Amino acid sequence: MQEILNIAAYKFVAIDDALSLQGELRARSHSLGLMGTILLAPEGINLFLAGAAEAVRGFVAFLHADARFADLETKESWSAAQPFRRMLVKVKREIIRMDHPAIQPAAGRAPGVEAQTLKRWLDQGHDDAGQPIVMLDTRNAFEVDHGTFEGAIDWRIEKFTEFPQALLDHRDQLAGKTVVSFCTGGIRCEKAAILMREAGVADVLQLEGGILKYFEQVGGAHYRGDCFVFDGRRTLGPDLAASGNAASARAAEDPDIAIKQ
Repeated sequence: MQEILNIAAYKFVAIDDALSLQGELRARSHSLGLMGTILLAPEGINLFLAGAAEAVRGFVAFLHADARFADLETKESWSAAQPFRRMLVKVKREIIRMDHPAIQPAAGRAPGVEAQTLKRWLDQGHDDAGQPIVMLDTRNAFEVDHGTFEGAIDWRIEKFTEFPQALLDHRDQLAGKTVVSFCTGGIRCEKAAILMREAGVADVLQLEGGILKYFEQVGGAHYRGDCFVFDGRRTLGPDLAASGNAASARAAEDPDIAIKQ
C-alpha cells in the first residue's frame, strides 16, 4: 500500500531572510514528522519532502501562506516506505549550483513548454512552426544512463557546473532547431535554458516540471527507461512508482546530492 506522499518543488525567488526562514521551516517540518531536504539560498527554495499526506500538504499550505511561495507548484508521487532517513534544512549559496552568477532566474525565466504540448510535438516530429525538436538532457551522465527521452542530446557531464562549458563546446548542435531542455523536476533545465538564450541559441524552451511532471501528465511516451531520483527509491518508472533498479547509494546519504531536480 502506497501510504507515503513524496513531493518535489522549487522556486526561484529573492530570499533575504534565509537564516530565520531556516529555523521556521525546520521547526514546522519536524512538528509534522516529515523527512527530506530543503535548500534555501538568496535565489530561492528547493525541496524534496516525504511523509503522511495530510502532513505534507499541511507543510505546503504553510509555505503557500508566504507571498513569496504562494504559487509554489509540487510534483507528487507515492511510496510504501519513507525514502529519506532524516530531515535537513540548509542554507546554501545556490539552490542548484551552476557557478554562473549572471544567471538569475528570479529576474526572468526562459519560456517553457507543457508536457501535453511536448508530447504532441514529439508525436508529429516538429513544433507548431514546423521546426525540428531536439531534446537536451541537462542531468549528470549517471542519471541519463537510467533513462531519457528518445534521441536526446547528452553531453556526458558529471556535475551541473560543467554545463556552461559543455554548451560552449557543442552549441553548433543546436542551430536551426527548437531546443527543449529537461531534467528531473525542472530546476536545472530552467537555469540551462536561460544560459542558452544568453549564449545566442535562438529557440530554447524548458520542459515545465521536468520529467516527473511529464510522467504525471502524459506517462512515458517518447521516454525510454526510468528516471533517477535522489532518495531511497533510486528510480521511478513512468507510472511514478519505484522501479527497483539499483543505483549509487550515495544519493540517499549525501544531502547535497539528494536535492537535485
